[in-house]
Amino acid sequence: MRDIPMNKTFCILVADGSRARFFTFESRAPETGTTGPRLVEHEDRVNPEHELAGRDKYNATRTGAHPNPGKSQTHGYDDHRKQEEHEHERLFARDIARHALDFTQQHQAACLVVAAEKRMLGLLRDWLEPPPHPGIELRELAADLTRLSPTELHNHLAEARLIPALQARISA
Repeated sequence: MRDIPMNKTFCILVADGSRARFFTFESRAPETGTTGPRLVEHEDRVNPEHELAGRDKYNATRTGAHPNPGKSQTHGYDDHRKQEEHEHERLFARDIARHALDFTQQHQAACLVVAAEKRMLGLLRDWLEPPPHPGIELRELAADLTRLSPTELHNHLAEARLIPALQARISA
């Protein structure tokens, strides 16, 4: 099993095709003085192209086949929407990967944890592997965790042994 030192600084990116959330792992809550680690969310980005519905994105939405007047054959439309959507996801992956690396450097983190749906994780790997900054460890999880609360996310990542687990509060 992987050793997870408590004093290591972690940055966490969770993403899918439409959303990316950026967290840091803090070993104690500074405002309360408690000793338990926690995740702090710093940013939530959305892919504006992914948010648009097909009918809004394309002026002339065409589905199915259109009969060819005067002939018996019909022709299906291929307006390359799937390829365009993939390209938008690829560009979003590039942007959030770049931001994740900057975010990791800004917080002087030794480890970047990336949890993303399988397809997005593959796209992110194009920009994150090998880590372009020496000394940054990259840890991955193929799962869409974008809708989890920080506590749920922390528990999930700790169960996967990617970050330290929550510690029980010590009573005085």
